[in-house]
Amino acid sequence: QVQLVESGGGSVQAGGSLTLSCAASGISFSTNTMRWYRQTPGKQRELVAFITSDGRTYYEDFVKGRSTVSEDDTSTMLYLQLNNLKAEDNGVYYCNTEDQQTRRGYWGQGTRVAVSS
Repeated sequence: QVQLVESGGGSVQAGGSLTLSCAASGISFSTNTMRWYRQTPGKQRELVAFITSDGRTYYEDFVKGRSTVSEDDTSTMLYLQLNNLKAEDNGVYYCNTEDQQTRRGYWGQGTRVAVSS
């Protein structure tokens, strides 16, 4: 059974940094692309970044250059480091993956990031 549990969110001042974590179980990073999404106030859930099973990374423009997505295959932990946080980064961050055969998507419960100016 796939389970994703995010942590690491919190309150931070603008310009600060946070590292979000996602503990994954029931999947293998050697086969799965792992994604970070976020839902900011008044907007639909949007992709933030992902890392493929062979380690390639992708970032949306709004975090490019100030974020790093990484994973630890041994512990099946996914990370998202966010630097130079801005007010527009406020929201709930989710990790996501999908079953390679059924394409069913899996989501964690999210972790909230609050940036104060």
